[in-house]
Amino acid sequence: MKIGVVGLGYWGPNIIRNFLSNSEVKQVIGCDKRVDRLNFVKDKFAQVEILDDYQSLLHRDIDSVAIATPVRTHYWFARQALEAGKHIWVEKPFTASCQQAQELIEIAEKNNLKIFVDHTFIYTGAVRKIKELVDKGELGEIIYFDSVRINLGLFQHDCNVVWDLAPHDLAIMSYILPNYKIEAVTACGISNYYDQENLAQLSLHFEKSKCFAHFHVNWTSPVKIRRVIIAGKKKMLVYDDMENSEKIKVYDSRVEMNSVEDIHSALAQYRIGNMNSPKIEQNEALAACVKEFISAIKEDRQPLTGAKEGLEVVRILEATDKSIKNKGAYVELINVIKSEESSDSKGEFQKFEMKKSKYDNNVNSTEFEKAVGF
Repeated sequence: MKIGVVGLGYWGPNIIRNFLSNSEVKQVIGCDKRVDRLNFVKDKFAQVEILDDYQSLLHRDIDSVAIATPVRTHYWFARQALEAGKHIWVEKPFTASCQQAQELIEIAEKNNLKIFVDHTFIYTGAVRKIKELVDKGELGEIIYFDSVRINLGLFQHDCNVVWDLAPHDLAIMSYILPNYKIEAVTACGISNYYDQENLAQLSLHFEKSKCFAHFHVNWTSPVKIRRVIIAGKKKMLVYDDMENSEKIKVYDSRVEMNSVEDIHSALAQYRIGNMNSPKIEQNEALAACVKEFISAIKEDRQPLTGAKEGLEVVRILEATDKSIKNKGAYVELINVIKSEESSDSKGEFQKFEMKKSKYDNNVNSTEFEKAVGF
């Protein structure tokens, strides 16, 4: 299999390294307009061919294109790759809108092409173990999912903190609780430094369930925290990604009520039992992503984290933006899709095409870099 990787910034070289490590991959071509990034990749991976023009990459004999560029360019790069007959790998979040995601799905289905969305944490041993415990009923009925993902920086120029950090935990939650259908989102946030929110809190409300999900994301925290608490009626679990050895701790703790009819006469009992840290398979998640992507193509099936999973995360992100702009309003996800139906992604694509054709003869143009953000 031959792979092209467009976008050689922070994450692109990691993708290249993992593709090169897979025995199914025979060639990797890196693409970027920035000379320093091309030189960096060439120095690090001598066997990788480098190009500074995306159209040249699409005309090469490659099977797939991995897109590791800013989110607002995902649709533009992805659509051209699909129309050129290439399978695609897209970094999170999948697209900048639901409408863009739906259009890419339609193109891929029409041409029998696969879309892989890189929700890397789904492929970690820790998240796989959590899903196993939940599926086996170890925690009992899930009553809440509480996530904190905070750190100092890095501010993004093309998206707010929700679009930058929340996709990780939204994808984890959707993977662990696939049967919990989200009804609506409420969210609040603040922009302290420029027009993008640097701190936000979002809550998810589920249909026909008393389960509740809460997410706290922040670019302006003095400490780095990556923690998820999942509470069941039988046991509770803490997943701390900053821990080196005991990333998952399962607590035999719960609340027991002798009556739910009259809280004044109810007697609550609090069980605090032992803590157990289960063994976790040690693996490089990105290598597992590459394996799943290639397997899905060879076996002609949808990948574990495909376009529809990516779309679900984008739906939540769009609803979150609407809620923040309306001071914490209750935004139903179905309304997000309806409002998107009137949007014009094709018009946006045509604008990108016009900007691209204008600067085709000068791939290093700073104006074109601004036009596509790549």
